[in-house]
Amino acid sequence: MVTATLRRGTALGAALLSLLVVPAQAAPREPAPDLAGLRGVLRSAQGQGAPGAMARIDDHGTVLRATVGVADRKSGRALDPSDRFRVGSITKTFSAVVLLQLADEGRLKLDASVDTYLPGLLPDRRITVRHVLSHRSGLYDYTNDMFARTVPGFEAVRTKVFTYRELVQRSLKHPRTTAPGGAYAYSNTNFVVAGMLIEKLTGHGVAREYQDRIIAPLKLTDTFYVHPGTGIPGRHTRGYLTPDAAGAALVDATRQTVSWAQSAGAVISSTRDLNTFYSALLRGRLTSAAALAQMRRWVPAGTGQAYGLGLRRRDLSCGVSVYGHTGAVQGYYTYAFTSQDGRRTLTAVATASNNARLHTTMLRTLESAFCGTQAAQRARGTSVPERAEDLAPIR
Repeated sequence: MVTATLRRGTALGAALLSLLVVPAQAAPREPAPDLAGLRGVLRSAQGQGAPGAMARIDDHGTVLRATVGVADRKSGRALDPSDRFRVGSITKTFSAVVLLQLADEGRLKLDASVDTYLPGLLPDRRITVRHVLSHRSGLYDYTNDMFARTVPGFEAVRTKVFTYRELVQRSLKHPRTTAPGGAYAYSNTNFVVAGMLIEKLTGHGVAREYQDRIIAPLKLTDTFYVHPGTGIPGRHTRGYLTPDAAGAALVDATRQTVSWAQSAGAVISSTRDLNTFYSALLRGRLTSAAALAQMRRWVPAGTGQAYGLGLRRRDLSCGVSVYGHTGAVQGYYTYAFTSQDGRRTLTAVATASNNARLHTTMLRTLESAFCGTQAAQRARGTSVPERAEDLAPIR
């Protein structure tokens, strides 16, 4: 059992902004997971171009695992459920948790201007910490330009080391997408700013704050932030980037600095650790109840989903809502979600990216894990194309 200590601090206060909140329905008890259906989804992902795919369900103390394919196309080593991988934008939840802990400690106010803590960084003092964490700042996503051409864009930044300010400046060359507090518009720039806030308020790099506040308390032995290192420590699966040109060979994207993302997407983890993390978060073991309530103030974020503060809600076909995040980084697609009570959790990974069909297929792992056999069968015929917002638009 995880024995993280609940962080207590000052109350965050009552509702401070009038938001368009999407109410969450009372969640029914989830049907039993459909492990056969889950394996079928992973096999479909493999058939659509992923060298390997795997999933883990932690369900009220029972562990279910499924894997298909290989971890390394050259050696042919079979994918193992314990393999580590890059989690992409799931990193955003880590960053949000640190900032909410700082709010619990009275060192940060969610509705204060970012300018209060990072004077002169942004051109509009109306942009608040809450706007940044909920993707409502209007800051342009610099990765749209960076990865407009998928493989050349990646190779141009694979070994580069950026400062946070350099990434923010790339965003500020473009007009803002909305006024502060406007509609949800996903942007990696927001969580680059989040990383800057963490480092300014604590005086430490995000690696230390993740370690001290999340990784060590939860005993996440497979979770790392190695930036600007390029390797994945220990046993891991390789990840493969799909070129834009149809039929072109996959590109091994495993080794990279991920400096283009940092606090927006550079964490490394495993299916076990991500399940532990999201279960602990939803069970109130990482923040105060008030802070968790703030994370779950939802705004619309596309078909069947809403966004809080670094946290997604997905509404499934069986009436169950699940909470977590998606992660798209070169070579990997990840879905990591948990039930409302944190007692059933799924992490599913495919080891290829820049493949819209594959990304949509992996969404079906949620139906198998939380809705069971009948609902998963219904979902096969009704799923809508899934856009990987975490990276530049995929083709």
